[in-house]
Amino acid sequence: MKKEILEVFDNTFPGRDYTIEIVNPEFTSVCPITALPDFGTIIIRYIPDKSCVELKSLKYYFLEFRNAGIFYENITNTILDDLTSVLQPREMTVITQWKARGGITETVSVTWPQKQ
Repeated sequence: MKKEILEVFDNTFPGRDYTIEIVNPEFTSVCPITALPDFGTIIIRYIPDKSCVELKSLKYYFLEFRNAGIFYENITNTILDDLTSVLQPREMTVITQWKARGGITETVSVTWPQKQ
């Protein structure tokens, strides 16, 4: 995925901890095994430091996954890696919730920095 698509803007309250939550209920990708579409919800929660992600660029970043054959776990970790690289937040959690396929749902979550 092209993290270069992601744009940021200055956090005007860098001295205050506050949480931003972004929800994309229409995320799509492709199963790398079956080539069938996967549908999920992406939830991003972060405490910004010096910058915040611009939402239109995030939307276009998400669209990069639309035709990609990629596992749920890889999507979740890739989003976290790309966003933390660009934003350098104080803290971030990415949660992906996947629609049922074959009667089974899956939720994947990852947090940065990792708790010791």
